[in-house]
Amino acid sequence: MLIRNTNNLLLFFLLSCLSALGCKKNSTDTGSTPLPTLPPIVNPLGPQVDYWITTSDKNSLIAQQQSLSFDSIPNSYANISVDSTQLFQTIDGFGYTLTQASAIVMNQMDPTAKNNLLTELFGNNQNSIGISYLRIAIGASDLSSSVYSYDDVPAGTTDVSLSHFTLGNDLNEMVPLLQKILSINPSIKILATPWSAPVWMKDNNSSIGGSLSATYYNVYANYFVKYIQAMKAQGISIDAITPQNEPLNAQNNPSMIMSASQQADFIKNNLGPAFAASNIKTKIIVYDHNLDVLSYPIDILQDAAANLFVDGSAFHLYGGFISGMTTVHNAFPQKNVYFTEQWTSSGGNFGNDLIWHVKNVVIGSMQNWSKIALDWNLANDPSFGPHTNGGCNTCMGALTIDGNIVVRNVAYYIIAHASKFVPAGSVRIASNSIGNLQTVAFLRPDHKKVLLIVNDESSAQVFNIKFNHKWITATLQKGTVASFVW
Repeated sequence: MLIRNTNNLLLFFLLSCLSALGCKKNSTDTGSTPLPTLPPIVNPLGPQVDYWITTSDKNSLIAQQQSLSFDSIPNSYANISVDSTQLFQTIDGFGYTLTQASAIVMNQMDPTAKNNLLTELFGNNQNSIGISYLRIAIGASDLSSSVYSYDDVPAGTTDVSLSHFTLGNDLNEMVPLLQKILSINPSIKILATPWSAPVWMKDNNSSIGGSLSATYYNVYANYFVKYIQAMKAQGISIDAITPQNEPLNAQNNPSMIMSASQQADFIKNNLGPAFAASNIKTKIIVYDHNLDVLSYPIDILQDAAANLFVDGSAFHLYGGFISGMTTVHNAFPQKNVYFTEQWTSSGGNFGNDLIWHVKNVVIGSMQNWSKIALDWNLANDPSFGPHTNGGCNTCMGALTIDGNIVVRNVAYYIIAHASKFVPAGSVRIASNSIGNLQTVAFLRPDHKKVLLIVNDESSAQVFNIKFNHKWITATLQKGTVASFVW
């Protein structure tokens, strides 16, 4: 028997003596003399490390592995070093866009199945994945059953007083589902964004393309105010909005073009003042489009009047490079950056999508200062609907729901590897990567550390995770994602 330290040696000695001398209670012991207090057993190897993996071949899906313990015996493997003294951005959460399509298919489940699924997604027990952030549409997105706004009036008429404003369709599907989600996780944060203004406010009177007419800038600002107030009356707080989803994309249904100069004008002269006048604290986040046009958010932030009302910038990665988020952060370090959307296709490959998204959307966005990482669309049906006429018909949800049957697709595991282990309020800390072993690390509010690793090498990798002058040695097969917690 190997005794590794003096405390354990003393414990072994005392236990041996007690056993040999019969120093224990027996049936005639009055209990007046207690057993001696022994020193605690000290783990000589340091804290235990628990970890979970998902593999590209689907043989392991957030599967917990045998725990490891830190050691101080040197070896020749390369180190991934984690330093919890170097603190970066605070994390608001991980999650998805909750589309009307998501709400429809979830609301069609029977109450027990629906409650079990929502608890799995948004709860905080060991069987939940702990989604902590949602993005929703203001009105319809392209993954809605039809095109609608909150103030639809007959063609050729207007409603500048917004007297016909109503949450309408969303009172049937979205609002009840959000209320149920909030009952499970009251602290979840919600970002809301429109795909289009009501068509009567647009210069082409169409749900597709066109721009917001300057005549209606102030009316549209009040439309946002009424939306936030109406949702609040339903018990739903909107943490942040973006003025327009993908403002450079005129091809979707619905969609609307909004140039950087138009968005700056709208924010500084209408939306920002309207929020201030109504004492609305909802954050205004600009852009919400691809990382290949960094001039868009930078131009708005360079406008001193608009800058005053802006919390930060939001990005997608259908163009450009994830490092662009650091470019914008460095230009305006007092402003936040957010990663708000990336889709997975029905024609995609599980392993390829798993590795690319974890590497870019999760690890990449976090290493480039993002406060959130969201994949597109939480759920839809087996035909990738509902969607609008002209909306995306190949967007695969994190979940495919058919009645009470739920299939967990690749986006479920992409986000779960972060959301399950990194709660809101965690802080990114320093970690290094080794070749195509990409990493990001966090310090949680409970002071535990989390290290997320993806092995994008062409073979298995053996490496050390080093923390506080001790390390564990781990092996990850190629195409594997792992979350380590200690």
